Amino acid sequence: MHFRAQMPVTRRWAYFDHAAVAPLPAPTATTMAAWSTEASEEGDTAWPRWNRQVQQIHHLAAELCGAHADEIGLVPNTTAGINVVAEGYPWRAGDNLVTLANEFPSNQYPWLQLLRRGVETRRVSVDPSGKVDWSRLLAACDQRTRIVSLSWVGFATGWRLDLQEAAERIHQAGALFFLDAIQGLGLFPLNLAETPVDFLAADGHKWMLGPEGAGILYVRRSHLDLLQPTGVGWNSVTHPYDFDRIELELKPSAARYEGGSQNIVGLLALGCSLRLLQTFGLTPFQSPLAERVLALTDLACEELQGVGARIITRRDGQHRSGIVAFQLPGQDLEALRRTCLQAGVALSYRGGCLRISPHAYGNEDDIARLVAELKRAG
Repeated sequence: MHFRAQMPVTRRWAYFDHAAVAPLPAPTATTMAAWSTEASEEGDTAWPRWNRQVQQIHHLAAELCGAHADEIGLVPNTTAGINVVAEGYPWRAGDNLVTLANEFPSNQYPWLQLLRRGVETRRVSVDPSGKVDWSRLLAACDQRTRIVSLSWVGFATGWRLDLQEAAERIHQAGALFFLDAIQGLGLFPLNLAETPVDFLAADGHKWMLGPEGAGILYVRRSHLDLLQPTGVGWNSVTHPYDFDRIELELKPSAARYEGGSQNIVGLLALGCSLRLLQTFGLTPFQSPLAERVLALTDLACEELQGVGARIITRRDGQHRSGIVAFQLPGQDLEALRRTCLQAGVALSYRGGCLRISPHAYGNEDDIARLVAELKRAG
C-alpha cells in the first residue's frame, strides 16, 4: 500500500502544513463517514461497538510509544492534557515550573494560570533558531522547581529535543518532565519504556493525521496517584456504566482523567490513522516515516537556499525535524503565503518566517512546486 495513494489532499495540493492541521487519510475519512451514517440511522444502538473500538485506542497508542495501556488517557487536545497535570499536581505556594519563552501558548497559559495558587512560571529565553540552551534552562531551576515542561519539537522553528538527554537533565535537577509531544508524535519513534518522560500530551491532528479534538495523554504509572483528577465524571470510575452506583472508586489507570462523554467519532478516526502509520512502519524503535521526512526537509532546504531563502531552522543532526522555517529577504512573507495558497501550495507563516512541514507521503514534485511558486511570486 503506497502512502501517497492514501492521501486525497495530493490531488490538488502540495501540502506542507502538518505542523498546523493535517489532512485526513482516505481510510480515516471513510471511518468518520461510516460513523455518521450509523449515528443517523442507528442512534445509540451502535454505541457499545463504538465504545469497544475506542477503548482499544489505549492499547494502540501504548504500542506505538512503548507505554502500558493503563498509562494512556484519551483527551480532546494537548491543552486538555496539559491542564490535567497543571491543575492536578499537588503544588504548594512557592513552587515553580520552568518552560521556554517560545513555547506554543498551550504550553504556557495553563502554567501561568497557577499564579493564583502561588506557583511561579519561569519562562526561559531561547535563541531565534529555537535551539535549547541547557545551561540557561537549568539555571532557572532550583529546589522548588517541580516540573519542567518542554515541546519535543518547537512549533515555530522545528528544533527537536533529544528526549533521553532532556529527561536525564531534568531529573538530575530534581524536577519531573512534561512533554508537549504534538509536533513529534506520529512521526518520530518514542519508547517510553526507555525514555523516562513523566507526562505527555498530544492532539492527533498534526503528524498523527487524525482530526482535531482527539488526542493522547500519558501519565507514567508511578504518578497516577500523584495527580488529583479535576474533571471527574462517570467515565472516571471503575464502574462507569453502573449509573445507580455512586461510589468514587477511580480507575487504576490514566483513563481516570477522561471524565465524561468523549468525541467518539474523532477517536475512532484517530485510531484509524494510528493504525495506518503503524502499517507504514512506525514503532517505538524506528520510523521510516521520519527518515523520509528528514530527507524531504533536507532537500527542501537545499532548494530554498537556491532561490535566496535564509534557513532559520537549525539542521543539526538529531535535532532536525519535519519543520523548516525560512525567510526571503525583502519580500512580504504573509502575502507570499497567500499567493502560494492560491497556487495550491499549503504552508504557514509563523514568527516572521514561512514554515513548511511535509509528511512522509510528500515527494520531490511537491518541493519543486513550492520552489517554483516562490520564484514566480518573488
